[in-house]
Amino acid sequence: MNDALPLSLMGHPLHPWLRRLHVSFVPGPSTPMLDEVLAGLVRHFRRLGHIVQDTPDDRTDVLLTSAPCAEPVPWRQALLFSARRRFNLDHLPPLFTLIPMPPARLAELLTHFAAALRKEPPDPADFAFPGLAPQAARVMIEQGRRGGPILSLERLLQAQSKSIRIILVVGEERPETAYHLDLVGAHPQSPATDPEAFYEDIVLRIVTTVSTDEVTAHEVQEPAISRAQWAGLSVPPALAAAGRALGERNFFTEMVRIADLVHVPAVADSVASQYSEGCFSTWEPELGALIATVTGSARPIDKWRLSDDDLAVIVGVRPDGRGAIVRHVEGGTNLPPSSEAVEMMDMDSQLPRVDSRPVVRSKLHGHRGVSAYDPQRVEYTPLEPPYYHYLVSCATAAQARGIKAAFARARCLQDPADPRQVAFTVLPGHGAVIVEKWVEGKAPLQVIWEYIDAGYLQVANLIPQGPMAYAPALDGRMTLREP
Repeated sequence: MNDALPLSLMGHPLHPWLRRLHVSFVPGPSTPMLDEVLAGLVRHFRRLGHIVQDTPDDRTDVLLTSAPCAEPVPWRQALLFSARRRFNLDHLPPLFTLIPMPPARLAELLTHFAAALRKEPPDPADFAFPGLAPQAARVMIEQGRRGGPILSLERLLQAQSKSIRIILVVGEERPETAYHLDLVGAHPQSPATDPEAFYEDIVLRIVTTVSTDEVTAHEVQEPAISRAQWAGLSVPPALAAAGRALGERNFFTEMVRIADLVHVPAVADSVASQYSEGCFSTWEPELGALIATVTGSARPIDKWRLSDDDLAVIVGVRPDGRGAIVRHVEGGTNLPPSSEAVEMMDMDSQLPRVDSRPVVRSKLHGHRGVSAYDPQRVEYTPLEPPYYHYLVSCATAAQARGIKAAFARARCLQDPADPRQVAFTVLPGHGAVIVEKWVEGKAPLQVIWEYIDAGYLQVANLIPQGPMAYAPALDGRMTLREP
């Protein structure tokens, strides 16, 4: 970022790849408390070497604005839809929207959603708020049951503000804490007990999000796979069976569609019209390639009922790391692979091979947590320390690097003879990545779902939002502990 920046601030280690940014504040509805916060952010962006612009231009890396508390913003006024035209920009920079909320209002909304989510069946009227689409209740119920009342609130604020990245500033006259909300449902906090640490933490979380690039610029390698060869492969039908097995265990939740939450004439170019919850892949020895689920941002994907057109073939990673190398299937739809394609393929590069095959057979990425595991059968391999304080976004080079480095440290993978057949890591605010080794007689991903059934790997709805660790329990398993 700049030569004077240390490797840690306020005691937290930083990612080494942070950049100096151009930041522009575009005023929106505000309050005295929010004015104070915005002034503090400007001061700390400058203190850390960033450039604060009076007006956005094509150099701008970050747009910050504000929106009213739990009130709908007309789409014509929302910067997500108007910034490019309003400021004559060639692209829409990442947008962060600050929303002020009194503590009593936050408690009221969380209590309301908690009570509404306990009802069986739930009452859609409990999820009817100004500015939402009629079918938004179904999304908010599904999301709330996965991530708790905070996730229902998150979807409400995103829909009303017409913004994906939100900084929810809680306080009356002074800020007490700030929640950082994003597309996949993260909600880590920056406490304001120390004002200097509060502003610094918010700035560094923004800088972390923006400093890494997406790795979705995939390339196609010729020749295409013939239809006859594809039809003779065993992996595509096995992945369809695995999708059904994981669906029976409620591993994936429904795809989130923007149009189900809020009516807008068109989704902005920086946001997909929908996103899916996770992906999975397995190695196909006949092709010497990874077969993975396709991206949910291209079209709705139902992982319970996968077809051949819902699968992609990954044969490598671009030399510059900006995307995967894929092969098309003759006559297929050939959608791009999941946004996690690079991490799924590249992690094998630092792991051994067994009989010319990668030691990892199958990989499962889901927006779920892991609350406990059996250390005799499963290995937890943590990320590097900065990932627990400054969270990274999905589909980015930073996430791919972090996951690759974590699994490169897994002893059960570096030693194929290690009896532990499953390893996992957890990305705070995002979800778990679980891998399995080759086990004779097992279908792709079968070891993982059998370990889930047996309790060797206990999958949970709630995902840690920051530092985490596992500690021994009386039953011999390692159980999640959060500070």
